[in-house]
Amino acid sequence: MTLTQLRYFVAIVDAGLNITLAAERVHATQPGLSRQIKHLEDELGVKLFNRGQRSLDALTPAGREVLARARRILAEADSIRAFAANERGAIDGRLTVLTTHTQARYVLPEALAAIKRDWPLLSVQIESVGDEEIGGRLERGIADLALVSSATHPPTGGLVVPLFRWRRVLLIRRDDSRFAVGLPPRMTDLARHPLVTYESALRPESSLRRAFSAFGLEPDIAVTARDADLIKTYVRVGLGIGIVAEMAVDPDDPELIVLPAPPEIPECTAYGVLPEQRVARDYTLALLRAIAPHLDRHDLRRAASGAAQPRWPEPPPWSARL
Repeated sequence: MTLTQLRYFVAIVDAGLNITLAAERVHATQPGLSRQIKHLEDELGVKLFNRGQRSLDALTPAGREVLARARRILAEADSIRAFAANERGAIDGRLTVLTTHTQARYVLPEALAAIKRDWPLLSVQIESVGDEEIGGRLERGIADLALVSSATHPPTGGLVVPLFRWRRVLLIRRDDSRFAVGLPPRMTDLARHPLVTYESALRPESSLRRAFSAFGLEPDIAVTARDADLIKTYVRVGLGIGIVAEMAVDPDDPELIVLPAPPEIPECTAYGVLPEQRVARDYTLALLRAIAPHLDRHDLRRAASGAAQPRWPEPPPWSARL
């Protein structure tokens, strides 16, 4: 049994039992991957997969048990490699970050540029996904760091580091006179107009929907998107009033007016989440500090290594960074 065989086995599971896709992800040939899985099953003396005529149907009970242990073994092997790389001061590596489009577009660029100065050979992969997808992928060891936001409870599934707080704002066309003057709009005002916002607002448990529900209102969500730039485009063509993260707006936009959202729409907190029981490369912790400079370097390192229970400072508002 080898680490390569275990890695191939886990890759097949994470690819939805699609051997072709798994082979692409681990940079192997499909016959070579299948052959290694056959060797692993022969050595263990158990079948890991139920097989159909031309495909894998499901994990066997033994396969599910082996999968859990294989993930732990691979995570520990990765931790050993990360520890050794940190010890020798390696300036190369690969950093995979799971995050939303807004964080990727408006939060990460300057932070990544900062750490690339110290790790010039670092390869960075940004995967822009929905908040609801991030937790499971991080737990499976697919990424080194996740950046997520929540208006209610902190995320779970790893070491959770609060980074900053942010609010939502409204975007209105400059030729739209509905809210251009006077007091900021109220929840009852927003309920009378079509809205353009993030697709997470479609979920019944979303904080935006809960804010309307508290007033007995139902929002008219006309268009949703993951991409804040798309939301702005749809507002510009008159599809509705935009609701986006404050990081994603330009107050000098010649076509759009930015207004504060009603205070009943709650503030969100952005968190960095590190996989549990895995040694983080130094550049991963440096990225967190580049995003949240108020974090103490030593406290962050001790918490990431499991040497101390984290006691994080109150995250500052995003506006304080400007």
